[in-house]
Amino acid sequence: MHEAPAQLLVRPALPTEAAHVAWLAATTFPLACPPGAAVEEMARHIATHLTPAAFTAWTASADHTLLVASLGGELLGYALLHLGVPEGAQEARAVAAATGGDGPSVELSKIYAHPLHLGDGTSSALMRATVAAASDLSVAHGHDAPLPLWLGTNSQNLRAQAFYRKHGFVVVGTRTYDVGGHVHDDVVMLHRG
Repeated sequence: MHEAPAQLLVRPALPTEAAHVAWLAATTFPLACPPGAAVEEMARHIATHLTPAAFTAWTASADHTLLVASLGGELLGYALLHLGVPEGAQEARAVAAATGGDGPSVELSKIYAHPLHLGDGTSSALMRATVAAASDLSVAHGHDAPLPLWLGTNSQNLRAQAFYRKHGFVVVGTRTYDVGGHVHDDVVMLHRG
């Protein structure tokens, strides 16, 4: 395992960094899409869901934590957590079955590193900080213990699934995910520590 650069800092994103995080999102989102996903679909998804306004809102939301990995002022990666009940029926069933309850949980909605920083330890440092931030988000909402932490990732993205397994996630179910009107298959993974 590679060590992250010594000066790498993982911290909450600032509202003034929203445009930079949106640019990073536009750069990294295609990496998570399944093979054969149309460029038009990805561009439409980015333009609709990964905007500077969306990232600004997430920095201000009490139900979200937006983290960035920064090195010398340059943003190398980001992660977004969301506390709530899973929105989709498929992931809600999978998380409830795996945890024995249908209460709130924390979704690791997004975690990406810039392509030039894949494999250099940046992603692992970001993941460790994200798991800690999920616990902090649970406590900030008055929960005595960390809420379940889950994510969904494309079923064909074996590299991402291996990374998540290395960091304590296990597959607990499946869901479908819409990108630009085309449905893709995801696995739902739960953090087991």
